[in-house]
Amino acid sequence: MKYHLNYKVNKTVLVISDLHLSAGLFIGAKKNDLEDFHSDRELIEFIEFYSRDQYASIPVEIIINGDFLDFLAVPYVPYHEDEYWSEEAALSKLKLILNAHTEVFDAFEKYLRLPQKRVTYILGNHDAEMIFEKLQEEFLAFFSPAARSQIEIRNFNFIEYIPLPGILIKHGHEYELAHHVSIGENIVKDENDRRYFLPPWGSYYVTRVINRFKSERKYINSVRPVRTFLIHGILYDTFFTIRFMLASAFYFLMVRFIFLFRDGIGPKRLFNYLKEELRLFQDFENLTEEFLLERNDLKAFIVGHSHDPIFRIYPHGPIFINTGTWTKMINLDFDKRNKDSLLTFAQINVVEFEKEGKMTEDLSINLNAWRGNDHLPYETF
Repeated sequence: MKYHLNYKVNKTVLVISDLHLSAGLFIGAKKNDLEDFHSDRELIEFIEFYSRDQYASIPVEIIINGDFLDFLAVPYVPYHEDEYWSEEAALSKLKLILNAHTEVFDAFEKYLRLPQKRVTYILGNHDAEMIFEKLQEEFLAFFSPAARSQIEIRNFNFIEYIPLPGILIKHGHEYELAHHVSIGENIVKDENDRRYFLPPWGSYYVTRVINRFKSERKYINSVRPVRTFLIHGILYDTFFTIRFMLASAFYFLMVRFIFLFRDGIGPKRLFNYLKEELRLFQDFENLTEEFLLERNDLKAFIVGHSHDPIFRIYPHGPIFINTGTWTKMINLDFDKRNKDSLLTFAQINVVEFEKEGKMTEDLSINLNAWRGNDHLPYETF
């Protein structure tokens, strides 16, 4: 929309994604190298800012677009191998996350107690275990009844979320077969009627390959583009990078190729299937542009997942936004170096203004970076 000098904001919708809250820097006396979220203070300030002043008296919806909690990055729980994916293990992981970031959830509690404030939580691939009803109940039980009534958790049965006419929101993992999740296929029971989460192979890859190598190089899951990272790694960290590549190739071979080969899929179908399976961390602009071209009803399409903040206006009108992440990233593309540590979020304002003597409404759609407040003259190295 065009900028109007005199307008009134009637409603605000905020979209954040990929915060990856895990079990904290320490679990007991053990250091947790898998924790990627270190912006508790900034997130609390973000929630408080949209609770007061001009936002105190208008409807505000905070949409958490997937990977808010990171169940794949919780170590030191008393479960091993397949037990790690049981409903009981998922509950233990959730409690660790809630206890590690109590002040964040307290800030959400205060926000939700205010009039016309709500939270919509869309599940991603890192918090997919939230499809268990017991986990949703445990999560909601952290909040008071008044606050709880203002939270909606959207399962994988709800593929699209449209908070405002023309605004479509998805987490984005749906475009990669490695991360596909559905309630019917991903919850199973054993002979004792115990419930288990059957993770997609991408989740297994994170827990069994990425997490193991992350103990040696903490940045292993934070560097983009992946192809450039591997090239740099071969040149400057040769032995580690070759080990990582071989482990990844071996894992994929064992988990996917042999499995598909045993299913009797022909060579052509097998090649096409594997090509689809390997669409990890591709540019979501390319993956979604065709989708946008087919949807004439959309003003904006908002995703997360790939951790790459993007704001693009297509020639035929619609806006594409990737809300990025609130975890530290290392981008090897020169034109994106200044985006490494931005705390990005989408903001959609429903604005009212005068046009040709009549009051009319329109949407103001932006991708913003949260700066927070500077409390100290230094930062942790």
